Amino acid sequence: MNAIEVSGVTKEYGDVTALDGLSLAIESGATFGLLGTNGAGKSTLFKLLVGHIRPDGGTVSVAGTDVSSSGPELRSIVGYLPEHAGFPPALTGREVLSFHARMHDLSNAETRIDAVLGVVGLSDAADRRVGGYSNGMTRRLALAAALLSRPRILLLDEPTAGLDPRGVAAFHRVVERLDAKSDLTVVITSHVLSEIETLCEKVAILHEGQLRASGAIDELRRRVTDDVRVRVRLGEDASVDDVNSVVSAAGSAQSENSTDGHSVVFDCHPDDVPQLLTELTEAVQIDGYDVREPGLERIFEETLPESEDDTQPSERRVGAEQPGSLTAGESA
Repeated sequence: MNAIEVSGVTKEYGDVTALDGLSLAIESGATFGLLGTNGAGKSTLFKLLVGHIRPDGGTVSVAGTDVSSSGPELRSIVGYLPEHAGFPPALTGREVLSFHARMHDLSNAETRIDAVLGVVGLSDAADRRVGGYSNGMTRRLALAAALLSRPRILLLDEPTAGLDPRGVAAFHRVVERLDAKSDLTVVITSHVLSEIETLCEKVAILHEGQLRASGAIDELRRRVTDDVRVRVRLGEDASVDDVNSVVSAAGSAQSENSTDGHSVVFDCHPDDVPQLLTELTEAVQIDGYDVREPGLERIFEETLPESEDDTQPSERRVGAEQPGSLTAGESA
């Protein structure tokens, strides 16, 4: 069963087409990543899913409910964490959640508030003023507010934007615990591709309001290439040219000079990796290596048009050295 079904949806703002015949289905219980450059239509899609706007054409169904004909009940079905969520600094975390509970007309408000505070790890800070919260705590409080009504679908818009590494890790732990609940569907937008790889098994890539690719990350990897990416770290007496010579002679790999001069990156078929690494260690002094499957950065680059030039740097940069390692080793 699909938690979200978008069929032939168009949405225009004057002369700007935000969504152009978009069709997308997201299974119940999935943790799903939504990717795209700025202006791709991600925010418009989220606004449709929470009922803030209506489509100009096509249909949007959330948990079997048509958003065009739904009323206040949609708020209990969909929990939404916006990119920028602020709270009155003089209120405590518990008071913030009490206000949201009244908006949802929850009958067991206090019990539910205690429950969501525990889920996001804020029980000990519940009676502290929000003005004294860190950015990470504020984001987790916003997540708690989104979870109050026991939604069936949770939308997270750039959930860790502006957080330090510790705050990001804490937020990820909460989402991973939520992911263990098979009845909750989580949809995440993020410019940090490594975040999507960490939290999601399936993704959709939007461009100019259209769906360019959708599916399991492993499946999209196979569509892009069968090769793996090998990074060799150079020893003190080795040079980039030394490694490139061995790689070029192998014929089965394509080498790229690294920007730091201390390593070489090349693409190679997985079956050829052991022999090539053996030849490298015999011919060149190397300090180590790692072998990785292509990450979302590679999928993202291959999916978008070659003329794409408005992608944020983080989208291009992040993800190349992310989870997906096949092997890793240090030279003797």
